[in-house]
Amino acid sequence: MSKKSSELIARMGELRDRVAGVTGVVVSAVDGLLVAADTGDGVDGECLAALSAAALGLAARAGAATGRDQLRWSAARYSDGGYIVVHPVGDMGVLTLLGRADVDLAQLDHECEQAVQRIDHLLTADGTPTTHA
Repeated sequence: MSKKSSELIARMGELRDRVAGVTGVVVSAVDGLLVAADTGDGVDGECLAALSAAALGLAARAGAATGRDQLRWSAARYSDGGYIVVHPVGDMGVLTLLGRADVDLAQLDHECEQAVQRIDHLLTADGTPTTHA
């Protein structure tokens, strides 16, 4: 595993560790290709990467159609109380977070601001390989 891959997986792990209730993290390209996944069993990282990129694109288009500024993040809440939160990462990436019902969205938003900047730097560095955790 390359140093860049290790750094990306470390950033994903830090985000999981810093926000109680985060159960999974996926980083993908805006075209839906999986870059890295730390989701545990039962979650198809490649499928989630593609769906998250599509969801992010739809949320951005809906915002543009209603005169909103740049999309910061989009969230979905489910009947079991769980969340899926999708963040743009620069112009090239998507950060998807899976959370339990007890995830603190305000803390998640705060922590994601810094994580997105670090992940964007790693994604835009030349030669970042596709990785799977």
